[in-house]
Amino acid sequence: MTRFKAAIFDWAGTMIDFGSFAPMGAFVETFARFGVETSIADARKPMGLPKRAHIAAMLADPAIAARWTAAQGSAPDEVAIDAVYALFVPLNEKVVTDYCTLIPGALEAVRYCRGKGMKIGSTTGYTRSIMERVLPLAKEQGYEPDNLICADDLPYGRPTPYGMYKCFLDLEVFPAGAVLKVDDTEPGIAEGVAAGCVTVGLTLSGNEAGLTPEEVAALSPDARRNLHERIAGKLKAAGADHVLETVADLPALLQTLE
Repeated sequence: MTRFKAAIFDWAGTMIDFGSFAPMGAFVETFARFGVETSIADARKPMGLPKRAHIAAMLADPAIAARWTAAQGSAPDEVAIDAVYALFVPLNEKVVTDYCTLIPGALEAVRYCRGKGMKIGSTTGYTRSIMERVLPLAKEQGYEPDNLICADDLPYGRPTPYGMYKCFLDLEVFPAGAVLKVDDTEPGIAEGVAAGCVTVGLTLSGNEAGLTPEEVAALSPDARRNLHERIAGKLKAAGADHVLETVADLPALLQTLE
């Protein structure tokens, strides 16, 4: 047994989709359909937020807002956010199934946690309609968490703690300090901090690195260490108590914490 009662994992960049690639092309294509040029780098900046909030953050960027105004004839507003969101979700639904491969070591980490008597929860910035396509593919690979909280399940998403509170209820666990929140993004870490959990940030498998497993493996030791330390700094600033390269390192961390 362990002093931790549950681990609550993010999805893309944490448990599936090494490098968090699925939403990127969908964001760029969606904005392009409105005549607005954006880049993968633009799309990655607000990653981890619920997808409508993500779109709002992109439209709040002065450069993107200026391009929107030039293309659409008026500054972006709530109507614009809704229009982009309505187009984005089905595009993301279409491509997400191509990016559902479990991150190496994810299944072993879950098995280790379950072996210690821990429950396995999950939260995501994806909508329920997107996750309905992801869940069966994750299950085929052996990953089936005890619950799932999606971005559109509650009135408020990340970085508020409401999704985590719902996890506590679903999993029947307390106190918050006995729950791990594992995530690759700053909003996901902030979600765990707001709820009072022990937070674990992941540096190399997630959105900020934006690399494939092969690209990470090809890094020199110095480049790998520098990338890890740069992203770790951002996650720690968001409140991460611990930082790891990928979820595969979680069992070793739990052994250390014990």
